[in-house]
Amino acid sequence: MPRPSAPLLITGPVALVSGAVLALAYEPLAWFWLAPFCVAALVLVVRQATWRRGALLGWLFSAAHWFTLIWWMRAVGSDAYVALAGFMSLYGVLLGVGLAAVTRLRWWPLWSAVVWVAIEVLRGGWPFGGFPWARLAFATIDTPVAPALAWVGSNGVSLLVALMGTTLAMAAGPLVPPRGTLRATSRRQVRHLAVVGGVVGISCLPALLSIDQTDRVGEVTVAAVQGNVPGTGDDVPSHHREITASHARATAELADQVARGERPRPDFVVWPENSTAVDPFLDPEVHGEILAAVDAIGVPVLVGGMVDAPDPEAVLNQGIVWDPVTGPGDRYTKHHPVPFGEYIPYRKRLDLTKNFGKLRMVPFDMMSGTRVAPLRIDGALVGDAICFDIAYDAGLLDQVRDGAQMLVVQTSNALFIHTHQIEQQWAISRVRAIETGRYVVVAAINGISGVIAPDGSVVDQAAIRTQSTLVDKVALVDGVTLGTFLGPWLGRLALLASVVSVVSGFLAYRRADKLAPQTEVPA
Repeated sequence: MPRPSAPLLITGPVALVSGAVLALAYEPLAWFWLAPFCVAALVLVVRQATWRRGALLGWLFSAAHWFTLIWWMRAVGSDAYVALAGFMSLYGVLLGVGLAAVTRLRWWPLWSAVVWVAIEVLRGGWPFGGFPWARLAFATIDTPVAPALAWVGSNGVSLLVALMGTTLAMAAGPLVPPRGTLRATSRRQVRHLAVVGGVVGISCLPALLSIDQTDRVGEVTVAAVQGNVPGTGDDVPSHHREITASHARATAELADQVARGERPRPDFVVWPENSTAVDPFLDPEVHGEILAAVDAIGVPVLVGGMVDAPDPEAVLNQGIVWDPVTGPGDRYTKHHPVPFGEYIPYRKRLDLTKNFGKLRMVPFDMMSGTRVAPLRIDGALVGDAICFDIAYDAGLLDQVRDGAQMLVVQTSNALFIHTHQIEQQWAISRVRAIETGRYVVVAAINGISGVIAPDGSVVDQAAIRTQSTLVDKVALVDGVTLGTFLGPWLGRLALLASVVSVVSGFLAYRRADKLAPQTEVPA
């Protein structure tokens, strides 16, 4: 007989509440252990539901999650907040339909976890380059699960966390038990709880191991400059010349401290994204300030600058290695500009600026970079990520596989400085340190700047909304962690396996619908 469904008046609120609660697993609260229970709640309410009900419940879950998690988007504008959260919620429709289908199969806890990861991969890459925020793996920092990032990557850890949730749903049983099964079956329940324990144990196993997958090949001393933003701290365009001057001044002050023997001489200096908001090659004032700062410190400075593109209607967001002897050299161009924030998709075809006034604030499109080779700075091979690049696998992990010995993140989070976005992005940077086995140096305009060790621990951190210069020794490492290699492949396999399992689930539904009497799928 078919598995009975709980009324929508019950399942709807459960989906809404569990979606909102899942947001609490991320910064600033970081209550990670809520995540498996929220996954379990969604699986329970959509298990073997019709595709229409699965779509509705998945959408309710996802809408509550996104509107809670990215509350910080209101700093851009209420319309941008509603648009982004509303669009991301649509992926919940696919998630709900997929879960409703695969929960009709044997081994449904595994297929449900695979579908979850597949949806993460899909929304992290499509459309317009995707938005990978809110991956389950990004909530695992400072937990026993985090060390697994070095072994199975972000996609693998998301799979493990999702599997914790789906096996919890299996152990809990159906939301409405079929007739005749109200009496507990203790043996089955014990088996299911043992499976849950096994998944948790496997997820935490790397925390008990002390196997180093990389080789230390040297060290460098790196300075990260946080120049600060005047006024309220969130208006970079109005103060962009003061911001450039403050970074140049902080670098010159560091040079004086080095000359007095108060601080060690860095091997190179990192400035944040938008440390110059005009082309440093064309603006004489900015060009002179950078030259003076580089000459004062006497070592290369990785400058974050907006550079005019060959197309007169486009710009490039770049990290530029500025050497005191040879001048500007190696450059990294941001891989993932923010759609509708840093460029307008199909600008010439749609002309959206007529209907959405705030889009007029994006007069030029930021072009995407394609470089996957690390920067060479004073002999060190440095992988660069600019702002949201840190959340994407593509580009960042490519640089590590191509020999990057450490990572830097140049970011301008000033627009979100009064929100929790900066904490969520900082957590992602820490996740990447573990996943790649590299030190990560973060330079932000006014927060959060810091240095992160390969185990995700914070070596040094500047207070937000201050002018600060951090100087720390950073190890250079060779070798690629298994997670760096395996993680992207697990994502691709999840996409393929989810398509196969969802189709199989729908075929099973149609076959069961034609057969009489229908039988319950074994748990």
